[in-house]
Amino acid sequence: MAGVSALMAGAVCVALAPGALAAGTPSLATLSSHGGAQRIANTPATGKAKNVILFIGDGMGDSEITVARDYLYGPGGTLEGIDKIGQAGATSAKETGVGQYTTYAAGDGSGDRRQQITAVTDSAASGSAWATGTKTYNNAVSVDNSFNPQMNLIELAKAKGLATGNVTTAEIQDATPAVMESHSTQRSCYGPQGKTDGSSDDSAKRCDVAQLKQNGGIGSISEQLLDTRADVTLGGGNKYFNQTAQAGEYKGMTLKEQAKTRGYQYFEDPTQLSSLKEANQDSPVLGLFSSGNMPTQYNESTPYDYDTAVKMSLAGQKDGNQSLVTCTQNSEWLGNKGASLADMTDKAIDLLSSNKNGKENGYFLQVEGASIDKQDHNANACGQIGETDDLDKAIAAALKKVDLSNTLIIVTADHAHTSQIVSWPTYYGLTTPLRSADGSALYVAYATSSSPMDKGGSMSHTGTQLRIAASGPGASRVNGLTDQTDNFFTIAKTLGLASSTQEINALSSNAKVSVKDGVAKVTGFNGDAVLGYQLQDTETGAVLASSNDDTPVSGVRVATGETTTIDFNGVKGFDPSTSTYTLTVTGKQSGTKVATEFGLTGNGASNVVVAPKTGDKAGDKAQQAGLVGALVGALGQTGTRILGTVMVALALAVAGGLLAAWRRGMFARK
Repeated sequence: MAGVSALMAGAVCVALAPGALAAGTPSLATLSSHGGAQRIANTPATGKAKNVILFIGDGMGDSEITVARDYLYGPGGTLEGIDKIGQAGATSAKETGVGQYTTYAAGDGSGDRRQQITAVTDSAASGSAWATGTKTYNNAVSVDNSFNPQMNLIELAKAKGLATGNVTTAEIQDATPAVMESHSTQRSCYGPQGKTDGSSDDSAKRCDVAQLKQNGGIGSISEQLLDTRADVTLGGGNKYFNQTAQAGEYKGMTLKEQAKTRGYQYFEDPTQLSSLKEANQDSPVLGLFSSGNMPTQYNESTPYDYDTAVKMSLAGQKDGNQSLVTCTQNSEWLGNKGASLADMTDKAIDLLSSNKNGKENGYFLQVEGASIDKQDHNANACGQIGETDDLDKAIAAALKKVDLSNTLIIVTADHAHTSQIVSWPTYYGLTTPLRSADGSALYVAYATSSSPMDKGGSMSHTGTQLRIAASGPGASRVNGLTDQTDNFFTIAKTLGLASSTQEINALSSNAKVSVKDGVAKVTGFNGDAVLGYQLQDTETGAVLASSNDDTPVSGVRVATGETTTIDFNGVKGFDPSTSTYTLTVTGKQSGTKVATEFGLTGNGASNVVVAPKTGDKAGDKAQQAGLVGALVGALGQTGTRILGTVMVALALAVAGGLLAAWRRGMFARK
């Protein structure tokens, strides 16, 4: 009987487990909707800031922070930047906050496992979460689970007139910086020729082919970076700017040539960083200082198997730990040339603060210490320690620059990682025995690779919640347990940016379109990342040209906060000197439509039809507004079309009235 009872109890536990999960976790549809994964959705902003600086330690879990602190300063020491943020009394900030946040993804890759909750996130999904407020699948760059682009913080900050910056020690196309500058269904879609230096083309492997410009798409990550046009962009990955545009206005030009043609201050020499004087929308800064990821501060260390690590450790016990590993400076580190992460952060703050928009409206800056993660993958203890130190010094540099009465600083990570501090070398895994600054032994263990490291293995991310700390106006909103998506809303609300779907859609309500000399100039679609269009002959209704609308990443990429151009010269049958045309442009995120008539009799004035996606009731109102807008637009057209449109509208009105009367029983026999 005891055995049967135990079996029954086990069966009950198994039966209850799915129900318990369902009760505790919202549906995937809810979690993957914009704002659907928030834990503190009803918590208002606790302060207003003019500026926000978001520091991201890629892969910087609590363990990575502790490893760096213990090695550099000893267990009782203090990191000069990381440990001060969120600590009451450690800075001049009147408001501080420290909490933890969850980081799970809404899908594991863009394939068959996309539509399922995934406990361990990658950098693309996690970055997209805080950049857009939308939980998405691993591999996604600021698109949702259905591949729809989601507006990110740099785009929304530009819509409000703020200066913006994006700084990293990684390739600028890497996931964390990419989520602030682009929208891509595949994180590997670095350029128009894929992930190459331009001497070959693997775009068919690296990209969703529908996203490529030659197929009518919005373009690669690097191409979209140029469209987003942050005031300051600093990082690595210059070899990918040797790629050549395959379509569009800049077809045949390398991305370097395109950047310079579009007014960027493009440079690759890190010694030039200190001489920069300005960065703005007329002349934004794009500094790419390495061909790939930037070199690490410390040289690589070796992780050892159990037997080797134990021998070293035993020897260390006899010689005051002199037999253990000591990290050494890397001569290739760009901090030796004035381009450490602290140097780049310092310069970015100077440039954004002196920028006209920055002075008047404030700025948003993201700074990433990227290779904590990359060296954790390699089980490279010294590499990850040096990169954590580099980030720590960048935070300290910011603290010396900014006024925490009007600037919010947030320090967090994208996901946890593998390294662990252990008491003795681990049998299952690899260990690096280090001699820390105070002379004590520090054993750092790695054991999450699914294959041998000497055969191409890589230590993997882990799924634990992460520390988030903040100092400055609005900082206390990070207290307690939040979600990564909450960070988006904390930043947006503190800066006064649009954050809800309705608010973001409304940013396109003043969109305008004009056409001159066959070139359309589109402005004001600030709630959209992608546009669709259709060019028709007004009299015949024939469609002469239209965007590819096959996928959410098909269409025209919005030049964020700038003028987006669409050139119709060369379109077969297009001759504004002999005919009249109607161009309709649609914001694919907001649903806003703008129509303009031009050519022989058209004057190029815009007719605006606003149809934001705001739910059933709001959708009904939008449809009504759309009908009114269409009628207003029609009255500005030629006589035949006026009469036809008015007659149709009257017929619809009469039919609607008769239908309503019938439903109320007015025609029933008495």
